[in-house]
Amino acid sequence: MDKYSDFRSDTVTRPTPNMRKAMAEAIVGDDVLGDDPTVQKLEEMSAGMMGKDAAVFMPSGTMGNSVAIKAWTRELEEVIVEAKSHIYNMESTHMTFISRVLPRVLNSNRGAMDPDDIEKNIRKSSVHIPKTSLICVENTHNNWSGAVVPLDNLKEIRKIADKHEIKVHLDGARIFNASHATKIPVKDYAAIADSVMFCLSKGLSAPIGSMLIGPREFIDMARRVRKALGGGMRQVGIIAAAGLVALTEMVDRIQEDNIRAKKLALAIAGFPGIKLEPEFIQTNIVIFGFNHPRLTVSEFLNRLNERGILALQVSKKEIRFVTHKDVDDEDVDRAISAFRAILT
Repeated sequence: MDKYSDFRSDTVTRPTPNMRKAMAEAIVGDDVLGDDPTVQKLEEMSAGMMGKDAAVFMPSGTMGNSVAIKAWTRELEEVIVEAKSHIYNMESTHMTFISRVLPRVLNSNRGAMDPDDIEKNIRKSSVHIPKTSLICVENTHNNWSGAVVPLDNLKEIRKIADKHEIKVHLDGARIFNASHATKIPVKDYAAIADSVMFCLSKGLSAPIGSMLIGPREFIDMARRVRKALGGGMRQVGIIAAAGLVALTEMVDRIQEDNIRAKKLALAIAGFPGIKLEPEFIQTNIVIFGFNHPRLTVSEFLNRLNERGILALQVSKKEIRFVTHKDVDDEDVDRAISAFRAILT
């Protein structure tokens, strides 16, 4: 197969020609020593976009989230997380391994936790009970098929956190997808949180990196934790240069990914074996149930692969397609044609 349409994730996006040029020409220093000018520019831009004091460049979103939790908490404390959240399910247990805190897991309505439920689960420390010190929210919500958690819900969670003097961390890996879907500025989403992480290496197409943003004192501590975890990087301006292109040239085109995901969802929802409600597809992730009379999930994915379509199995009965800049309308049409050929 000469050409594959790769819907496995928006992490497969390739750097643009402008990114490659910027990387080749980047002015660099030693970021651990604090003198890489390209990294400094990226951090200043990121903090400004989110309306926060400062930012630190992270090798990955998982490290950004793990550093944030470590910086906001102490051992023997508890963190409220949503049941299907990326932090809880897909980041290699860093909450217990690195921060040594207990996750308090709450159910939700497509990623939106009930503020009353959160308040009921906030605990004060005693000899028996850990203190709740942090609430983690996610927007967009990966495992809820890219759902946008409503801003009003997040504002209510913020009120509860303030009432109990608890911090809020926002896993905003795809926060720009949420902003395009709702026309709400990213600053408004970031305003509900004490710290925010977003990824440069997904829909924004940079090869590596994520940003952690928050108050200056918190970011100073985050740098120390990053260094302790082996995340201190030297002439990393070469990579940060791609991040600058991502933020200046790639943000506005994110809406195209959302549109293509909706197109795909509407087209495949009626095929035999597909369980999907297209109205729930808000951004660039399409997760659907699969229960076909003739095919297992793995057999279906193999048939798609034979036709040059790559996707991921995310559970026993679920498949995920993710749209991004390197799959265009033609790729979406190819996928729809493959569904039709295999399932009907």
